[in-house]
Amino acid sequence: MGILSGNPQEEPMHYGEVFSAWEYLMVSNKTIADHQMLMNHVGDGDLKKLLKDAVEQAQQEAKQVSEVLTQNGVGLPPAAPEPPSVDLEDIPVGARFQDPDVAAAASAKVAAGLVACSQIMGTSIREDIVMMFGQFHMNKAALGGKFLKLTKEKGWLVPPPLHHASKSD
Repeated sequence: MGILSGNPQEEPMHYGEVFSAWEYLMVSNKTIADHQMLMNHVGDGDLKKLLKDAVEQAQQEAKQVSEVLTQNGVGLPPAAPEPPSVDLEDIPVGARFQDPDVAAAASAKVAAGLVACSQIMGTSIREDIVMMFGQFHMNKAALGGKFLKLTKEKGWLVPPPLHHASKSD
């Protein structure tokens, strides 16, 4: 196998791995900034805590991906600066994002992250990259479950039409 045997960290990344990791980091950086901004709009304490957890998870993932890219000589994408903290009451009512909308947007980001992790895992040949994104996938699945539970508990979930099997007499 030549250069693809032995320690995966010593193997070169292929172009798809480089691009996918770089793009994942860019999106993670944007997600961090977006969630930090959305926290300014949130009134519900449970949702604010879950968003904080999502930010911390994304920051940890971004750190790991940054390290892999840096070790492989790849320049990092730009990261937005942390938005300032604002008191909810300082945001005019018509300009505020509502808690159910924030929860839905955050849930959609988690779902997109699950797909991205799966795609990266499926196209990678370095075991360390597959394992790293596999861990991210598991963490996102758990986070998505928390968002689902929260939206159900708060009555914010808007389900699609539900199928009820008809009973024949």
